[in-house]
Amino acid sequence: MTTTAATTTASTSTAAVADARALGLAHYAARGVLEHVLARHGTTFQQQIALRAAIAAGTPQTPDDLVTQVQASLKADPADIRATVAELLVKRLLTADGAHLRPTAAGRELIAAISAETAPLTARVWGGIPAADLAAAGRVLALVTERADAELAALTGHRS
Repeated sequence: MTTTAATTTASTSTAAVADARALGLAHYAARGVLEHVLARHGTTFQQQIALRAAIAAGTPQTPDDLVTQVQASLKADPADIRATVAELLVKRLLTADGAHLRPTAAGRELIAAISAETAPLTARVWGGIPAADLAAAGRVLALVTERADAELAALTGHRS
């Protein structure tokens, strides 16, 4: 079968429709890149998310506060997140300071190293996408997140 230039152009210029499958494929493709970097640092995805949340908080959090924050992002089982926090304490990436957790210098250095290593990869993945497209995608993803959070809250009997 012969493909004409017109057919090739039409098929590659047809806009993809955003749906749950497309969102999932994009998420797992990007996460695969990140997890490759994380593996080189002996860190899991959930550990990185929890450590980054602890650093981004700016002030020390209680373990419960950190678990709640990570659970809101990942929708993971709180028991699994508590285990992740315990792993970060064992690795000395977080430290207990009374009733609060603080990221250690090693934890901050790890996140900085991961960020530095992923920055050029992220730039290649996201580079060249028009700002208007990113803005539209951002609005759609925020709406999908809001609606999915509401559905999950209804399914689990929690308020979103």
